[in-house]
Amino acid sequence: MNVIHWLSRPALLFTAGYTLAALGAQAQKGHKALPLDTAVRTGKLPNGFTYYIRHNEEPKKRVTLYLVNKAGAILETEEQRGLAHFIEHMSFNGTTHFPKNELVNYLQKSGVRFGADLNAYTSYDETVYQLPLPTDNKELLDNGLTIMREWAQEATLDAAEIDKERGVILEEKRLKKGAQDRMMQQFFPVIMNHSRYADRMPIGIDTVLKFSKPETLREFYHDWYRPDLQALIVVGDIDVNEMEQVIKARFSTLVNPKKEKKRVKYTIPLTGKNQFLVVTDPEMPSTSIEIVSKFEQKPVVTEADYRNSIVEMLFNMMLSQRYSELGKQANPPFLKGGAGLQGFLGGLQIFGASAGVASGGLETGVKAVWRELERAKRLGFTQAELDRAKQDYLSKMAAAWKEKNKTGSDVYVKQYMQYFLAGTAVPGLDKEYQLVNAIVPGIAVADINAVLKTYSKNTDRDIIIMAPQKDKAKLPDEATVNGWLHTVEQEPMDAYKDVVADKPLLAAKPAAGKITRTEQITEVGVTKYTLSNGVTVLVKPTTFKNNEIGFTAFAPGGTSLYSDADYQSAVYAPGIIDAGGVGDYNSQQLDKYLSGKQLNVAPFISDRTQGFNGSAAPAELETMLQLVYLFYTAPRKDADLFQNIITRLKGSLANRASDPSSIYNDTVNAVLGNYNVRRTGPTLEKIDQINLDRAYAIYKERFADASNFTFLFVGSVDTAVLKPLLETYLGSLPATHKHEEARDLGIHIPAGVIERNVYSGKEDKATVRLVFSGDYQFSEENNSTLQALAKVINLRLLERLREEEGGVYTPNADVNFNKYPAGRYAFTIGFGCAPANVDKLIASALDEINKLKLNGPEEVNLDKYKAESRASLKTALESNGFWINYINSQYQNNEPLGAIYNKGKLLDAVTVQKVQQAAKDYLGGNNYIRLVSLPEKQ
Repeated sequence: MNVIHWLSRPALLFTAGYTLAALGAQAQKGHKALPLDTAVRTGKLPNGFTYYIRHNEEPKKRVTLYLVNKAGAILETEEQRGLAHFIEHMSFNGTTHFPKNELVNYLQKSGVRFGADLNAYTSYDETVYQLPLPTDNKELLDNGLTIMREWAQEATLDAAEIDKERGVILEEKRLKKGAQDRMMQQFFPVIMNHSRYADRMPIGIDTVLKFSKPETLREFYHDWYRPDLQALIVVGDIDVNEMEQVIKARFSTLVNPKKEKKRVKYTIPLTGKNQFLVVTDPEMPSTSIEIVSKFEQKPVVTEADYRNSIVEMLFNMMLSQRYSELGKQANPPFLKGGAGLQGFLGGLQIFGASAGVASGGLETGVKAVWRELERAKRLGFTQAELDRAKQDYLSKMAAAWKEKNKTGSDVYVKQYMQYFLAGTAVPGLDKEYQLVNAIVPGIAVADINAVLKTYSKNTDRDIIIMAPQKDKAKLPDEATVNGWLHTVEQEPMDAYKDVVADKPLLAAKPAAGKITRTEQITEVGVTKYTLSNGVTVLVKPTTFKNNEIGFTAFAPGGTSLYSDADYQSAVYAPGIIDAGGVGDYNSQQLDKYLSGKQLNVAPFISDRTQGFNGSAAPAELETMLQLVYLFYTAPRKDADLFQNIITRLKGSLANRASDPSSIYNDTVNAVLGNYNVRRTGPTLEKIDQINLDRAYAIYKERFADASNFTFLFVGSVDTAVLKPLLETYLGSLPATHKHEEARDLGIHIPAGVIERNVYSGKEDKATVRLVFSGDYQFSEENNSTLQALAKVINLRLLERLREEEGGVYTPNADVNFNKYPAGRYAFTIGFGCAPANVDKLIASALDEINKLKLNGPEEVNLDKYKAESRASLKTALESNGFWINYINSQYQNNEPLGAIYNKGKLLDAVTVQKVQQAAKDYLGGNNYIRLVSLPEKQ
């Protein structure tokens, strides 16, 4: 577990996708604050309520609403610990106009998905509610604003509903229990400097969750859900003037309490002291160390702050590259390692170094991580490193700027949310693009070198070691670790050697093939090209993004063509080759060559296919295709990187047998895979079966015949530019015209009734998985009916197991089906719960299935499924990712590409009777598997 990652505030995403460390709201003396994005309308009502409104048509006819409260767990009294989060739950369980569960029920009937669309979160300092809605349904939008208004101050907080929700929240808390939670309870007070943050985990404490009085909950709501601490953010395809008038009319009536409590801004104080802690647990899967120095957070408010944030981001990028190279040695000094700056909590930011190591490797790992920091501090970075980082940064910013009119509403909402919560500068993408292009060229190596000197200090430093309990006796004390660091600081050092390749990616263009046939698949806007070597290319130009082309390629075969003895080599072959590089470039050199280029290409070999996935900006399309060509014709075999992969794989298994989730998941996979060796969990013996020469040979075999490959390109494609590139780089690929087909290995879920309990772990928690499976007639109609069946069961499980019985947090019903190698389906129900409730909740789930068989689904639940499906499809059809996945799936299954446009008719055709019959056909008791994880027997 990485303490820094786990505890840190999520990265604050600007449109360019970079982090601006930001807590604070006042411009530094003598510096002018950056202006707020001119595209957003903002205002404050007389009662203190703030609003932000922006017109944005991505996606069209949609709007995203966020209600942001500057009230979180940090404001709770001892008697209220956990109630900020409890109120978040209760806001979905009744408001003035939507009593009890009517709010969720109404929105679901309108096509809004609970959890996926309608959601909320509670943190230390804020509670945020989100609601995306269509804007072409005026009544729904109006009611959505009513819901936001009532979340702000009109949650009913009914005593009976409160008591029902206690069990749900306790089950949510139960899901988090385990080694990481137990260890966190020990290190959390340390890293939080024993401040108020250490005692205000948002999930709360059991005594409060179980026994707090409704009056105590209402008191928190009354004190802190008030307009002077709230903001409504509205971004979407709306009329800004009209929306502003509605907000003024609705939200001006919110009232602040007469005896208003002061909203204290809590912080984590810097003590000037160092702290050291060793934490062990029998279920901790690996050993890691975190060395964390804490600093006051620097606000990003002025142009000078903005420049400083860019310098720090470039520093992080350059330092990360060095650790990446260090981790690619044949015998890496750590399994994971790195260092850098990032935001934290309580007005702090941190500079942290971390290492995850195999058992017995802590000293080597710590010294390796610290040595690179010391090398950078003492000898600095190179101009070439900085140039690459600048190029990469500028390229990403330029790519974001090109997509500015395609930026999703969620991006803007989150920016304005941080502006409201933390005063983070949001100047807008045009202004940022201007600033970046003015600032970055002037940043010098000396600026980067100064960062590490600024953040190097020997106070306010925490060292935390986490390890399996069995290794406790071998772990170092504070003096020993400090001795390791001191030793490294006294070592003589050579400067970093920047190894780059100066050859072209391709020495010469290959002899091009020809496009021999062109066909139009008009119903989906796809052009199909056949090349002279047999390669098939499907192209779907779209306007969903300005600067994005996604691609996939596939051919039948995969690992199915290899024996069990070769299976491990076949599975790991694409990763081994990808790590080795292509042509004259090893992986490190290739990474540097691709700096500043917006593209990626990755080979894969799955059970039944092999191919590539990737993407590129239009300007990098040729480079992407060159990489594809080289992955076919010039893969590299790197013995050092192969050994690196093996070392990491073995290190990851060291304490796997003590990890309850791994034990359970391995058992589930083994049972459902009928104990086929290809479905059982990883072992040292399996890793030893991976052979570099055999993996390389298998990879070459899988990509020896391009004639059986289909390539699919979706996005901002200019076909006039693409066609000659296809002829050059795909038309020239080797083709044997062997046309292999994948084999049916007969691996599927076994028939019959199987019940298996897995006993592992000491927490009082259980995981349940129920699986129904069997033969299946794959068709669009059957698929639609099965998906409806899964949804209506999911809705009923949510209503009964969660809302009525309070026994689970998130039950789930899902179905998978496939056409090849043989028609099969698997229907799965899963949830976590208390061990004492396993049998009762399974009985309830099976009872709901039996009700479906007897009576069919409730019409209202079927209507919810149809509404959600239509809403989801409308959004999906405007996504490149959807079309790549859809066309890929249809093509591989030999199904018509135009079937997607029959989805509406298929939904109309789903009836109560059809779903009832599906429940009878597919959820019988003949092929039923019950898999339950339970704590170890004492």
